[in-house]
Amino acid sequence: MNRIREELFNLADEKYRLFQMGLCPDTDGIIGVRLPVLRKLAKEIAKGDWRTYLKNGNNQYFEEIMLTGMVIGCVKTDMEEILKYVGEFVPQIDNWAVCDSFCAGLKFTKLNKSRVWDFLQPYLFSKEEFQIRFGVVMLLDYYIEDDYIDRILNIFNEINREDYYVKMAVAWAVSMCFVKYEVKTIHFLEENELDDFTYNKAIQKIIESL
Repeated sequence: MNRIREELFNLADEKYRLFQMGLCPDTDGIIGVRLPVLRKLAKEIAKGDWRTYLKNGNNQYFEEIMLTGMVIGCVKTDMEEILKYVGEFVPQIDNWAVCDSFCAGLKFTKLNKSRVWDFLQPYLFSKEEFQIRFGVVMLLDYYIEDDYIDRILNIFNEINREDYYVKMAVAWAVSMCFVKYEVKTIHFLEENELDDFTYNKAIQKIIESL
């Protein structure tokens, strides 16, 4: 694992490190490796003994955590094993960047909608900010479609948390629902139980998307 850390430091970009620190001001241990570089490294790890890597991986730095999440998204194995690793990883998420990147990489969800839907439910009503955000962003990324749109709008209506990154995720998700299901989302916005901040932020994002 020290080899991977050494490689990450060799790949560091100081200007990007400062930029990333501005995006994630509450996050420590940012080395400054760009996402495309991390994704390339994750694919290489996933071709080798990735189970040992995930078992023994050192997640001290921001990029190490990000890389672990990317590897989970790249591995080729059965769905239940992937979900086991997802379940082990989610509690390590402590910022929006790791959360959203991790969700974007879990593309196996597209072929396993029903199973992953069931898997996500406990996270959507967790007491932990980034576990809820994980669930919401997963719905945003993979479930804004005919079979799920009514259910996800109902879920957004039931999430009542003061956590900033939960509110922002729900607002973002509602705005994306509007893009694909304008009429349904307008009806939802006319009668909902969203808090004022989330509601107004969703409207703002809808306007910006237009």
